[in-house]
Amino acid sequence: MRPYLDKIAPEAWKAASAYSQAIAQAASDGGLSPTEGELIKVRASQLNGCAFCLNLHAQEARDAGVPQQQLDLLPAWRESTLFSERERAVLAVAEAATQLPLSEEAQADLFGARTVLGDETFVAAEWVAATINLFNRISILSEHPVRPRKA
Repeated sequence: MRPYLDKIAPEAWKAASAYSQAIAQAASDGGLSPTEGELIKVRASQLNGCAFCLNLHAQEARDAGVPQQQLDLLPAWRESTLFSERERAVLAVAEAATQLPLSEEAQADLFGARTVLGDETFVAAEWVAATINLFNRISILSEHPVRPRKA
């Protein structure tokens, strides 16, 4: 087992947690809804292969009101009509921020997302995407386990 970054360096973890809370507040202030934020977190966690964060944020997405069918179809969101224009915009941000460097397609997706969301919400979505990517890396490097849920 690898050492848990959060356990070995608790002050760094405390700072990362405070940063995450500040981003959550800024995202809310910027007009990003809780469901949109969770869609970003789940999609980035899927792309990064972060089982711990995917498990956590899939549940938080359901708790925030994201329908199970949307979660089921998230990897194929571009082929589905079940996502609103805003949801599609934040998912484009999630993918672009996770799959760096930015391709021409990602640049076009970001332009479209900014047009749909407006500057404040677009930037809020980018901050949420950048933040979940940080936490994905912390959990992956720490090999945080996924524990079975209690029924």
